[in-house]
Amino acid sequence: MRNAAETRTKLLETAIQLLWTSSYHDIGVSDVCKHAGVTKGAFYHHFDSKAALFAASARHHWDKGKDELRSIFCPENAPLDQLNRYIELIINKQKKAGVPGDTEICVCPIFTAGGQVGPEDVEIQDCSRELANEQIKYLASMVRGLKGEGMLSGDADVTTLARLVFQYIHGVLAYGKVFGDLDTVRSDLRKGIYRILDLRCELRNLVPNKAPSLGVVSAI
Repeated sequence: MRNAAETRTKLLETAIQLLWTSSYHDIGVSDVCKHAGVTKGAFYHHFDSKAALFAASARHHWDKGKDELRSIFCPENAPLDQLNRYIELIINKQKKAGVPGDTEICVCPIFTAGGQVGPEDVEIQDCSRELANEQIKYLASMVRGLKGEGMLSGDADVTTLARLVFQYIHGVLAYGKVFGDLDTVRSDLRKGIYRILDLRCELRNLVPNKAPSLGVVSAI
């Protein structure tokens, strides 16, 4: 028999697992309880609503994956190495997180949910924005390093570039999911990010270091 903490963790992990395979609106409290093996009474002991659960689940998932981002964006790694490791992470995680029998492409479920809900679902929208901004901060630190070392041809605002890279990544993944085309994702992701950043031409053809085999990072 689970204790309260184990039940809460099971609900958090079940919610994000369901969100990988279904849209937010298609998942009900009953679905979560069924897959988690808990009663509705247990559910409402921990969460006031479905939105509260999914917002907490997304933050739980993000917290579990932050160490992987820190290992990539740590100051000990050169900015160009950070960039290539991050791109490799996104590419390598697709098959790992893809839905069997559906697609190899995984699109961040909570960011997608943030675009699916209406203004009444404030918790989901706020969570989606919060986690997107967290990831943009990591990207901004990398862009700042690239710019500081003279690796970018232009002089664009660091935060703007980081936000554009984040937006582009999610657009490419959405395209890949719709078309079921992982090869295009692999090809376009690196080229597009290099162009957005305006990475110096002589740096674009360098063979990137292989990133370590990392797990899934959300709010990507």
